[in-house]
Amino acid sequence: MKKNSDIDSSLLPRDPATGEPLTPRRTPGYYPGFSTLSQSSFWDDATRRVVTKRLESPQPSKFFSAAEFEFWTVVFAHLIPQNDRTVDRQIPLVLPLDHRLHINQTVGYRYETMPQDRDAYRLGREALNEEARQQYGGEFLSLPYREQDLVLKAIHDGKPQAAKEIWSRMSVDRFWQLMMGDAIDAYYAHPWAWDEIGFGGPAYPRAYTRLERGEPEPWEVEEKRYEWAAPEAAVSDEVQPSAHLHTEADQHKWNKEE
Repeated sequence: MKKNSDIDSSLLPRDPATGEPLTPRRTPGYYPGFSTLSQSSFWDDATRRVVTKRLESPQPSKFFSAAEFEFWTVVFAHLIPQNDRTVDRQIPLVLPLDHRLHINQTVGYRYETMPQDRDAYRLGREALNEEARQQYGGEFLSLPYREQDLVLKAIHDGKPQAAKEIWSRMSVDRFWQLMMGDAIDAYYAHPWAWDEIGFGGPAYPRAYTRLERGEPEPWEVEEKRYEWAAPEAAVSDEVQPSAHLHTEADQHKWNKEE
C-alpha cells in the first residue's frame, strides 16, 4: 500500500515564499476542519445512502483491462493531481469512468467529430502513446512525470505532433473536454472534495438560508486562503488559456491542417 512518504516531493505544491513543498493534508483547500459528512443526519435516507456509498472500497474494473486501468489512472492523476492529499484521502477517479463505460452510459448526445466514448478512450490511449514516442522516444507510462505532463499539454493546447490519423477521426479538443469532464465528475461527486470547497452537501430537506453576501451557513466554516505554487515537476504554470479552442469555429482546426 502506498504511504505518504512515498509521494515524490517534486510533485507537491510549494510555498511560493520559500519554494519548499507543502505537506499533504487530509483535507486540503481553504476550509480547514470542515466535514460535509458531519451533516448527514440532516439528509433524507435516500440521499444519505447515495453519498455514503461513494466512500466504499473501490471495486475491480469491469471495462478497462488491467493495463488500460493503470494507464488512465496515471493520466487522470495529471488532470486532477491529488498529491496535496494524504494517501488515505485520495479520491478514485478512474473507477467511475470504468463503470460509466461498462454500462455504456452517455450524456445522451455525441458530437459529430467524436466516436462513441468507449472508442474515444481506446483511440486516446493510442494517440497519447504515439505522442509520447514521437516527442520523447518511449511509451507514455515509461516517461518521467514532467514529460508526461508535456504530452498532455500538447493535447490541452490542441497541438499534438503525432497520431494525425487518429485525430482525423476524433477532435483533439473534444477529447480533452471528454477526459476533463470525466475527471471532474468523479472528483466533485465525492464528499471529500466537497470538504475541500466548503460545500455543505445536499440542501434537501434542510434548506440553505444565507443566500446573500456569500456568508457561510451556521454549520459551515469561514474560508481561510493560503498561497501556493505549482509543483516543480509540473507544467501547470506554463499552460495557456484554451477557451478559444473550444468554440465551434475551431473544432475542426486540427482535422483541416495538412
